[in-house]
Amino acid sequence: MVDTTPLTRAVDDFADRLRAAPQSRLQRGAAAEALELAREMARRAQLVEEPGTEPRQMPDAGMFAAADQIAVAAHDLALVLSDEGQVDEAVRLVEEARKRAGV
Repeated sequence: MVDTTPLTRAVDDFADRLRAAPQSRLQRGAAAEALELAREMARRAQLVEEPGTEPRQMPDAGMFAAADQIAVAAHDLALVLSDEGQVDEAVRLVEEARKRAGV
């Protein structure tokens, strides 16, 4: 079994930063960045869980739900990752999104 702790720690940190961010920061793009990350992680998990089917897009549940959306999507993805390279790639995605979000 692959150790997904680095991914869950990175995404939990990003989610906590989003929850603590002021509304103005969320409106300036942090929430949109988080939603895009959540959608990408959900897409990747679906491709593993349901190969050959078109992934469904995670809906936009609003800027105040963005932190929860990335947490759920990343934890779902962590359950299906099969090697350290995939974990490293997912962590990289989280770190890049957090930097772009400015939190």
